[in-house]
Amino acid sequence: MSSLSNLKNAAGARTDSFRKGRGRGTGNGKTAGKGQKGQGAHAHTKANGFEGGQTPIARRLPKFGVRKTHKGRKTNYATVNLARLNCFEDGATVNAAALIEKRIIKEELDGVKILGKGTLERKLVVEAKAFSASAKAAIEALGGEAKVL
Repeated sequence: MSSLSNLKNAAGARTDSFRKGRGRGTGNGKTAGKGQKGQGAHAHTKANGFEGGQTPIARRLPKFGVRKTHKGRKTNYATVNLARLNCFEDGATVNAAALIEKRIIKEELDGVKILGKGTLERKLVVEAKAFSASAKAAIEALGGEAKVL
């Protein structure tokens, strides 16, 4: 009857480990089971993805995801259209803090950019990192001011 105290592995399931390259008497000395000369006999062959002259799998597969470029990180603006600015009073100063307070944007990110979609009905002083050409023209047409920070 078998119990935990007398369990054994199946025959051949576990083999003793041996140290390679420790003399001819061990049966695994000199070339340590790697044959003679050639690429396969050297230490680096298994690690660098060499596939016998065939294009390696890392170069055959398509690359996915965001990849860094030499141009650096893209500026990420919080964008606001002109029509959203009509909730401010005439002559008010509109900046990132005011936009967050009115819940037009959630956070400033790298700055605020004003875009020209919609119509502006109020004279405002708008302070932002960037403006589209049409937005700047629309703000100044009503006598407002577009300040680039």
